[in-house]
Amino acid sequence: MTILSSFVRRASGAFSGSSTYSRLLVLCTLSLSGGGLVAYSESQSEPGSPASEHGEKEREKKRVVLLGTGWAGISFLKDLDVSSYDVQVVSPQNYFAFTPLLPSVTCGTVEARSIAEPVRNIIKKRNAEIQFWEAEAIKIDAAKNEVFCKSNIDKETRDFSLEYDYLIIAVGAQVNTFGTPGVLENCHFLKELEDAQKIRRTVTDCFEKAVLPGLSEEERKRNLHFVIVGGGPTGVEFAAELHDYIQEDLINLYPTVKDLVRITLIQSGDHILNSFDERISSFAEKKFQRDGIEVLTECRVVNVSDKEITMKIKSTGAVCSIPHGLVLWSTGVGTRPAIKDFMEQIGQGKRRVLATNEWLRVKECENVYALGDCATIDQRKVMEDISTIFAAADKDNSGTLTVEEFQDVIDDILIRYPQVELYLKNKHLNDVTDLLKDPQGNPRREVDIEGFKLALSHVDTQMKSLPATAQVAAQQGAYLARNFNRRQQCIEHPEGPRRFRGLGRHHFRPFRYKHFGQFAPLGGEQAAAELPGDWVSMGHSTQWLWYSVYASKQVSWRTRVLVVSDWTRRFIFGRDSSRI
Repeated sequence: MTILSSFVRRASGAFSGSSTYSRLLVLCTLSLSGGGLVAYSESQSEPGSPASEHGEKEREKKRVVLLGTGWAGISFLKDLDVSSYDVQVVSPQNYFAFTPLLPSVTCGTVEARSIAEPVRNIIKKRNAEIQFWEAEAIKIDAAKNEVFCKSNIDKETRDFSLEYDYLIIAVGAQVNTFGTPGVLENCHFLKELEDAQKIRRTVTDCFEKAVLPGLSEEERKRNLHFVIVGGGPTGVEFAAELHDYIQEDLINLYPTVKDLVRITLIQSGDHILNSFDERISSFAEKKFQRDGIEVLTECRVVNVSDKEITMKIKSTGAVCSIPHGLVLWSTGVGTRPAIKDFMEQIGQGKRRVLATNEWLRVKECENVYALGDCATIDQRKVMEDISTIFAAADKDNSGTLTVEEFQDVIDDILIRYPQVELYLKNKHLNDVTDLLKDPQGNPRREVDIEGFKLALSHVDTQMKSLPATAQVAAQQGAYLARNFNRRQQCIEHPEGPRRFRGLGRHHFRPFRYKHFGQFAPLGGEQAAAELPGDWVSMGHSTQWLWYSVYASKQVSWRTRVLVVSDWTRRFIFGRDSSRI
C-alpha cells in the first residue's frame, strides 16, 4: 500500500503544474479472481483558459427575444445568424401556418396539418441553441427591457419574464370588429388554423341541421344561408371555396336541400377586391354573379345576432336584416392588447397601429423592432427635411442649387425617400432633375429654396401604407435578419444614405418592399393574378400558376408534399365532409 500511495502522489503531482490541471486517482485492486484498473479524472478550467474564454464569449452575446412565429417571425428566425446572438422565441402557437391557404382548410380542400410546420422542427434545422416557449406576451416593459409572458397551455403555470437586449415584435394582429354589436359573439373569423377548423365543422353542422325533420322551409333556408362580411382577398377566397365545396360535394350528399343554399358577400365599398386592379375586381364580380353568389356593395353591417345580420345601405340609408346560418367576419385587423399597452408606454397611445421608422425600429425605442401586421412604417416626408436637403446640396452656400449640385444628392434622396421614385413613375418623368424644370417644362440651371420646395411639394402625395399581407411580413423579417447579421460591419462601414439631419451616413439602407404580385382564387379552377409590370392574368391557366407558386412557397418539403397530395386527393376523391 505504501508503494501504491507513493505512485498516486507522483501521478497527481505530474499534472499539477499544467494550465489545466487534473487530479488522477488510480486504484489497483488485486484479488484471487484477477485485477482491475479504475481511473477517475476531475478537470477544472483556470481563468484565461480556452474553455473559460468560450463561456465568457457565450455570455457576451446579445439576447434577442422574438415574439411571434408568423410570417415575419419565422422569416427573421430562418435568416438570422444565430451563432452571434442568444435567441429566445415566445409564441402562443408552437407551429407556423401557411395562412394564404386558410380558406382551403375551411372546406377540406387542404387539411390543417398540411400547412402547419412545428416551430421546433424549424429550430432543429438551424443546428443552434434557440430556446422556444409556447406562451403569450402579455406585457412589455420598455424601461426595464423586459417581457412578461403567460403560458396558454396550463392556467396554473406561473407567469415568467424575459430580459432582452433586442426585442423583435412580430405578434400579428387581431380581428377588427369596429365596435359592431354581436360580432364577437356570433361571427366566425379566419386568422388562425383553429378558426378554419371551426368553420369547417360549422358548415357541416348547418347542412346536418337543415335536413332534420320537423323544420320549416324558412328554418332550412336560414341554416343554409352563408354570409361573408368583407370583400377583400380572404372573404372572396372563402366565398369561392365554399361555393366549390357545396356544388362539387355537399349537394350530392344533401340532395333534398340543394336548392335552398345561398351565399352572400357584403362589402362596404363599391367593389370587391378593391386592392387589386379594377380589371380583376370586375372579373370577380361577374364570375360570382354567374355562380349565384350574391354581392352586396355599399352596405355597412350595424348588428349581428345569432340568427340575423342587420346592415345599412349607404346610398339610401335604409336598414334591413337577413337571416344567416354562418357569418364570416373578414373586414380588417386591429392591434392586440399587449401592443396597445406598449404603445401607451412609449407615447404612441393615440395611434391605431404601432409606428416604426424606415429601418423597422419602433419609434422612441432604441432596441425594439416591430414587423408584420402589428406595425406600420411611418415614412418620413420629403417636405419635413426640404431645408436640410437644400443646405446639404448647396455646397458653395450660394443660396441657389444648380442641377449638378442636385445630382450629387439624388441617389441619397431616392434611397431615403422612396415616394420620390413613385412620383417620377406616376408623372412619367425620365429623370429626377426633371423636377427642377419651370412650370412650362423648360430646364433651369439653378433654383432657390422656394423653387426647390415648389418642385418637390407634391412628392409626398405618393406615400402609402404597406398592406397587411404575408408577402410584406416575410420581406421585413428577412431584411431585419440581414441587418442583424451585418450590424458590426455596417457600423464600421455604413451602407445607408446620407443623414440630411446630422453627420455621416445611416448604417443600413432603409426597408424597401418589392411587390411580386398577388393572387385571388375565384373558384371553378379559375384565379386572377396581378403581377409586376402591370400584367394581369385571369382564368384556368392562372389557377395552375397559383398551384405552382403556393406549393413552392411552403416552408418545408414535408408541408409541400402534404399540400400537393391534398390537392391530388381532392381531384380524385373529393372533399371529406366528416365532422371531426
